[in-house]
Amino acid sequence: MQFPYRIYHLAKYYPPTPGGIETHVQTLAQAQASLGADVHVICINGSTETRNSLSSTTTVEEMDGEVRVTRISRALIVAHFDVCPQLLPFLHQLDYSARAVMHLHTPNPVMLLAYQLASPRVPLVVTHHSDIIKQRFLKYALRPFEHLVYQQAAQIMTTSSQYIEGSKFLRLYKNKLDFLPLGVDCTPFKQPSATALQFAEQLRHQYKTPIWLTVGRLVYYKALHIAIAALPYVPGILYVIGHGPLEPQLRKQAEQLGVSDRIVWHGRATQEELVGAYQAATALWFPSNARSEGFGLVQVEAMASGCPVINAAIPCSGVTWVTRHEQEGLTVPLNNSHALAMAAKRLLSEPGLRERLAQGGQLRAEQFDQIKMAKRSFEIYDRVF
Repeated sequence: MQFPYRIYHLAKYYPPTPGGIETHVQTLAQAQASLGADVHVICINGSTETRNSLSSTTTVEEMDGEVRVTRISRALIVAHFDVCPQLLPFLHQLDYSARAVMHLHTPNPVMLLAYQLASPRVPLVVTHHSDIIKQRFLKYALRPFEHLVYQQAAQIMTTSSQYIEGSKFLRLYKNKLDFLPLGVDCTPFKQPSATALQFAEQLRHQYKTPIWLTVGRLVYYKALHIAIAALPYVPGILYVIGHGPLEPQLRKQAEQLGVSDRIVWHGRATQEELVGAYQAATALWFPSNARSEGFGLVQVEAMASGCPVINAAIPCSGVTWVTRHEQEGLTVPLNNSHALAMAAKRLLSEPGLRERLAQGGQLRAEQFDQIKMAKRSFEIYDRVF
């Protein structure tokens, strides 16, 4: 097996910008670089730290370990669309002379259009993380460009085979399809630092009650409203890591249900705080309710930490393949707060259930190791040369 001399990842954003795709791109790039590849991530600079008028940003070049990262400047935002005049010239001037591959991560309207306009003469591989579900105007406006790019792609990957079943769009490219499960560096979760363990102990001591954890952006498909609606029926607190546009609405819901004093809005967490929260939690609640959630990377983090997962049965999504019912977690019907509460009560009342699921989760997490993911990506790249 050979790996390309140079890998260009086209991503929307990159950490510290939060998000599952952002985390995946960083993890994959770091793992590929650790195996000897020359890896360059090209993304949009969405950082508030370099923001000035009209939501504009500057271009930033940096090294993230062995990975080169270029955050392209943004001139302004129009209808949630990043306008980046410098992106196309930057793609034109990249060195494509060596054995190289372009790896595009979608949904990603800006990079999709930029790739089509630049038309670099290198093999293209696409990771299709999810369909565009809610933004129907964007979906149909982009569809012709998606077809053009996907027709040029040598290989198209999803994060699970289950996701293909529910995507009419992807089935048009069935001869190009494969799947590349997302990976995680499990070490920090399996072997927590002293700081993380101290934070976990702090949470246990402070609350002395079951801790139901949620991790993710506060956006529609994360369905945190289902978790809040379940809270009146179970003991304990809901510990929310993440932020997003729905936070005011969710806080209002909590007030109406009389559970505001049982919800901790942590916001953005450091790595040590995140690891510690998994260690302290009774379970991760993962009630996502749309195919925008194609995988659920935080499930792997929770499993590696020995934290059982309660997820929802999203049709044709990889969520329930990652954490399987009665093996590493419990799966409940979609949009059903009562079922979520009942599953949580099972973990508290059924002897040995939590321990069995936790042990199964730690074994399952090993299947999503980042080095295994990187090696599989090289196997897929090798097919396109």
